[in-house]
Amino acid sequence: MISELKMSDFNRCQHLINKDGHMEVEAVILGNNPGRIFVDNPESPDAAFMWLGNNDGFFLLGNEKNVVFRKQLDHFIEKNIFPEAKMQGLNDLEIIAHHPEWNPVIETIFKQRNLENWNQRVYQLSQTNYIAEKEPILNRQYQMTKINKALYENNTIENIEFLHTNIIEFWASTQHFFDKGIGYCIVYDHQIVSICFSGFVAEKQQCINIETVEEYRGKMLAQKAAHLFVQECFEKNEIPYWDCMVENSPSVAVAEKLGFTKKFEYKGYQFPIG
Repeated sequence: MISELKMSDFNRCQHLINKDGHMEVEAVILGNNPGRIFVDNPESPDAAFMWLGNNDGFFLLGNEKNVVFRKQLDHFIEKNIFPEAKMQGLNDLEIIAHHPEWNPVIETIFKQRNLENWNQRVYQLSQTNYIAEKEPILNRQYQMTKINKALYENNTIENIEFLHTNIIEFWASTQHFFDKGIGYCIVYDHQIVSICFSGFVAEKQQCINIETVEEYRGKMLAQKAAHLFVQECFEKNEIPYWDCMVENSPSVAVAEKLGFTKKFEYKGYQFPIG
């Protein structure tokens, strides 16, 4: 029977981590970022289904040959995950294989659910490959600001909730982010117009999350914020990690302009919540 693990027992899933796979999985298991884990055996997990705390999808990890877990999974999602996902405002369920052997399993188990897929790409950046000379020079009216407690509590920023919403979406608390994460904002006329921060942290990897206010896109703000982010990563001897859809050409372009190189590609799946 599939059951939910207590957060204090997440460490029991450490042997299910694919070190060549998605660092978000490791971030949740290590307790750095919020999430929920459902397993075949709470005492000794062999297969698991993880729900990322920011509602950005689900991962299947562990033994893809676990027949009992596979047989129970679709029914478990129908009865236990769908109701909660609907309450969270989700219309689709996105599932990712933490290692590629899960892909054919996903395609078999959920073949009756209007299953669709897309391609995703993971990049990493080494200091050797970093293209520092391509850092944009912005108009002086744009202010580059590190995300810290002082900025977070700065009431002169008219849309400070833009920062608050982004941080809380990924982190259990703001202090947890300040302790483990890295982030920068670009401020223009008392408004945050672009933000680049750690969405997930695992070991020495910092997963980049970038958001730019729509009317300010195309002005190289995301690229500038990303440069500041990776520079601090290198100062702290940490590894910038970038995960984006292959079809997201603006995101791919920013990553490659900084010198990020592809680590791996993977397939994501989604189907409607019934």
